[in-house]
Amino acid sequence: MNAVVSRLANGFTVATDTMPGLKSVAIALYVKAGSRNERPEQNGIAHFLEHMAFKGTTTRSASDIARTIEDAGGSLNAYTSRDRTAYTVRILSEDTALAIELLADIVLNSTFAAEEIERERKVIVNEIHQYRDYPEEMVMEALQRMLYPDQAFGRPVIGTLEHVRGFGRGDLQGFIEEHYQPANMILVAAGDVDHARLLDLARGHFGHLDGVPVPPSEAPHFAGGESRQAKRVEQTQFVLAFEAPKLRSEMEIPALAWSVIMGYGSSSRLFDEVREKRGLCYSISAGYMPALETGTMIIHAATRREDLRELAECCIDEIRRSAMDLDEEEIRRARTQVRVGILMGYESPFNRVERAGGMIASFDRIETIEETNERFQAVTRDQIETYVRDMICNRDLSVALYGPLGRAPRRAALQARLRAGPCWD
Repeated sequence: MNAVVSRLANGFTVATDTMPGLKSVAIALYVKAGSRNERPEQNGIAHFLEHMAFKGTTTRSASDIARTIEDAGGSLNAYTSRDRTAYTVRILSEDTALAIELLADIVLNSTFAAEEIERERKVIVNEIHQYRDYPEEMVMEALQRMLYPDQAFGRPVIGTLEHVRGFGRGDLQGFIEEHYQPANMILVAAGDVDHARLLDLARGHFGHLDGVPVPPSEAPHFAGGESRQAKRVEQTQFVLAFEAPKLRSEMEIPALAWSVIMGYGSSSRLFDEVREKRGLCYSISAGYMPALETGTMIIHAATRREDLRELAECCIDEIRRSAMDLDEEEIRRARTQVRVGILMGYESPFNRVERAGGMIASFDRIETIEETNERFQAVTRDQIETYVRDMICNRDLSVALYGPLGRAPRRAALQARLRAGPCWD
């Protein structure tokens, strides 16, 4: 790992990760402003702003922006999450200067022309309607709202139709003035990149910015609950959720290990029992999503209405069993899966960029892959079983359902089943 991090006088951060043998570079400009930084009336504005970055600047039209990058054979993209907005480029390293100039232009010089705002508003409205056609998206949106009610962390990144239809130029400019500050920006590049040169480019395009204090985001507080939405679709989406450890907490690694053992791949416990032995669903997964202040652990599957109760009870039984009978072989397998995933992912320049950007945004440093792997390889059976007993069996569970409900089990019944027997004792 060849990661180097520097900071300009105004707080703007620059990081590089050199990969010998490559001729290209992946670059991302991260702004630490996502949906969690929005006030209630702003829900969806970070995502709207990300769309508008491609719609024209003081020197380029929307078509000019597209041609600039594609004439060089590169690609330009962006995304918005709860924690940040990212503007990304993949290009040959010989065109690094062009990429940085283009990123600076779309982020700092967007004009937000009225006709472009109206056009993009229609695009995002269609995007929202598209999400509503996907049951998986709808159950996850309902889950997030339920787990973090009346909080920015619980609102959808894409926003709502009501808010998206009301945003104007002043709203977009106001969000930029509040959050698009140099101390809130991180420029990361991986591949055939020279740190000193990228630092000079960053200084030339971003060094003139005068930073102002950025308002802190609202810390999320896990609430939990039950969400049941009856819909006429073919299958019922079923999600179990638990509050999980935050990033860098003592139980972060045991939680990650447990999620791999339970629901990662076809050798996982849930896949083997629920799909292979009982045929109750096509796929089932467990996922751990940590944040700085809290985290969420979920188990997700979709099944027919008549199989829903058995699937839910089977998941509960497998959770309880995992607190008592983990074996060293499946822990070894989980360690191997994580190690290989880290190493294989590290062969991708964009994966390196994402990892570095996330770590700088959260902890102001880049942990080496050796450090990450060492932390995970040290996890023990006792630690994982302690995590399951203390943070799964001994906590309230949450349930989200979307689709035909029929005789779908209630949260209270699943909670009682989870707390029965040795797992609870």
